Amino acid sequence: MLKQIGTILFAIVLCAFSIHAADTTNAAAVPNFDSLRMVIQDLGSTFPLEYEGVTLSNEFKGLESEYRHIQNQADRDAFAQKYEAFSRRVLLSNPLLIKNPVLFVVRRQYKPDHHNTETMFQTGEINTKSFQGGGALKVIDFKKGGDVRTLLAVEKGVIRDPDVHFDGRKILFSMRKDIDDNYHIYEINSDGTGLRQITSAKGVFDIDPIYLPDESIVFSSSREPKFCMCNRHIMGNLFRMDSDGANIHQISKNTLHDGHGWLMSDGRIMYDRWEYVDRNFGDAQGLWTVNPDGTQHLIYWKNNTGSPGVALDGHDIPETQQLLCVFSSCHDRPWGALALVDRRLGLDGRPPVVRTWPADAVNLINVNGSFDAFRKVKLKFEDPYPLSSKYFICSRMTGKGEEMGLYLVDIFGNEILLHVEEPACFDPVPLAPRHRPPVIPSKRDYENKEGVLFVQNVYLGTHMEGVKPDTVKFLRVIESGEKRSWSHPCWFGQGAEAPGMNWHDFGNKKILGTVPVEDDGSACFSVPSDRFIFFQLLDKNYMMIQSMRSGMVVQSGERTGCIGCHDERRSAPPLAKADTLKALKREPSRLEGWNGPPRFFNYITEVQPVFDKHCVSCHDFDKPDGKVLNLSRDRGMIFNVSYHELWTKKQIKVVGAGPAEIQQAYSWGSHASRLVGVLAKEHGEVKLTREEKDRIITWVDLNAPYYPEFDTNFPNNLYGRAPLSGQQVKRLFELTGVNCDERKHAMDVCFDRPEVSPCLDKFSDRNDPVYKEALAIIAEGKKILTENPSAEMANFKPCEDHQKRQDKYTVRLAIEQRNREAIRTGKKLYDKDIN
Repeated sequence: MLKQIGTILFAIVLCAFSIHAADTTNAAAVPNFDSLRMVIQDLGSTFPLEYEGVTLSNEFKGLESEYRHIQNQADRDAFAQKYEAFSRRVLLSNPLLIKNPVLFVVRRQYKPDHHNTETMFQTGEINTKSFQGGGALKVIDFKKGGDVRTLLAVEKGVIRDPDVHFDGRKILFSMRKDIDDNYHIYEINSDGTGLRQITSAKGVFDIDPIYLPDESIVFSSSREPKFCMCNRHIMGNLFRMDSDGANIHQISKNTLHDGHGWLMSDGRIMYDRWEYVDRNFGDAQGLWTVNPDGTQHLIYWKNNTGSPGVALDGHDIPETQQLLCVFSSCHDRPWGALALVDRRLGLDGRPPVVRTWPADAVNLINVNGSFDAFRKVKLKFEDPYPLSSKYFICSRMTGKGEEMGLYLVDIFGNEILLHVEEPACFDPVPLAPRHRPPVIPSKRDYENKEGVLFVQNVYLGTHMEGVKPDTVKFLRVIESGEKRSWSHPCWFGQGAEAPGMNWHDFGNKKILGTVPVEDDGSACFSVPSDRFIFFQLLDKNYMMIQSMRSGMVVQSGERTGCIGCHDERRSAPPLAKADTLKALKREPSRLEGWNGPPRFFNYITEVQPVFDKHCVSCHDFDKPDGKVLNLSRDRGMIFNVSYHELWTKKQIKVVGAGPAEIQQAYSWGSHASRLVGVLAKEHGEVKLTREEKDRIITWVDLNAPYYPEFDTNFPNNLYGRAPLSGQQVKRLFELTGVNCDERKHAMDVCFDRPEVSPCLDKFSDRNDPVYKEALAIIAEGKKILTENPSAEMANFKPCEDHQKRQDKYTVRLAIEQRNREAIRTGKKLYDKDIN
């Protein structure tokens, strides 16, 4: 057994003295009497029989008196040691702490990676080599003087994410035996016997398991393989299974990551979700809730705050409206400041934050702040667990580099090190029986069909000022697709797109259809299940008034709805009887398609033909109007000319991967874009049909996307999209002086018509050998695109690696459907039936 360091004997009180926890040499620091006094009073009144409150209170008064009469430094040093020992006694005799043993994990801190979600290091992925093995599942008993026993140890593996059963006799956890294994779900008895493996799927990770009130289990997994849109890393969603591992099925459909599931006192699941629809990647990670069957995904706290960029590992505190969580950063590990939040005071920003640990971390909270601001926090916290509304256990830096120990913290300002051992300690959880929340009945039917959504009044909610009644005529339903593959090179829009997708944001969009909105603002409609969807409000001309910048999923058979657009979730809806809402007096509307069957939007096929027909006769290379605005279709290194021109010359006003804050109605999109305004009027002899106008309007309102899919056939070339190799791009730079690896020069080549490439403008002599060589390189790119069309072109085929990832996705989807069929028919299917 590893040597136990610091249990009780080396415990350090942070706020019992006004010194940093790592500073054990400054024995002359001034005691913080108030913090300790409040603990003695609180525990004495709360636990009059279990806690020696009277005795400690009297001793405390004596110490206060003694301190007032200290005359010299030697006496002050001696008093500090006496006061520290007394503080340990006060805090470590907390009945909430000593009543039950504490389960914890010993492991190395995860290596830093691209994002705080990246701790899985799945086999076969870009960061597999970051995995570090060696760890154990242990129990410490403070009632027995800090006695530690080992339940399970893995020399080359990692144990993580323990959850204790309601009866206190079993423990769920995730374990990976070595670097060649992946994380699977296990269960063990609280005495260390009866180890059993529950999941065993190959090529996926299973982490963060929790028991549900009906004995089923929810966990996070990569069983729907997808990758973060702003880089190349594997993501996970929430899945549910029977207690024996049967019938594993997906309950969240977010395009990125859902993790740190926590069973709330009312039976719902709280989890942290990372997703971004038409917004930046860095601050789009907050706390959400969902029913155990996957219905009613709802924001719980922080969806529109810049700093902290991340709120994760949330725990509701029973019988309060408060939650305990970690404020972290996008580009960091899953640690940061510990925070106590009261959502009655708000769902975003500074007002709801009751306090933070460290205390000064509260100054980093800013609605418009940096998503990495909490990297500045020097004393990092992780894995919080509320013992009550006042006392919490957690993992925290000890002050020795990145070493993490187990700590007890309280709202009065005390922090005490409970235990530390090499390499580090994480995941403290009381090993004891606990309250079993109520079972929430299922509202889905597993038929893989449709659900029904209703809106009481689209005009209700925030940021709808200036929208007059009866202005909204339609509601558009859009699917945001998941990213199933990635490239090595990337395009930098708001962040790293690997491969490049759009000028500024990350996603692709599929219009599922539109439905009518009644003149009283109500709407009711059917939507396909298992789609990550969002909505837009449209006027009579199908122009966007307001757009949702987050997503939701509806399960098959689910009926759900909202009060309005960006409704205030803490407020009661206006009184309205169902039989007075016009949309609820009829059958749900069916989605009306947009110019054909649903498909992911492709700028080249949907928008460019309009410019080809009406615009390029004037707006082309070597024409006066072309110098003002070139609308030709010529393909550059990543986009085509017209797309590049419309963005860079600000002919459109869209949100891109915009800020966290909700945007005001009419503030972006077709109503705010110059291009749409020009085309709405007479522009020379140009007369667009209604459909042609609608194509341009819709493109702008969809946030001006370009590529329809993430797959590429050039995964190792520039931006993940260029037909030329890196060596060819470098040679072209040497010949022309134009570096197409720079964003501003990405369109200085034209593969449709190589001779009009702007990078060749410097050559006046077309017989110049240098010109001919440069032209030949671009012409080779044209040939490559002809033989191997890019993702926006007809007859596109992804590269072999991307096709393999698509095949894996297809296999996993088939397994998901098979498991749902087993649920419908009363059968049981397990991972072993597949492997």
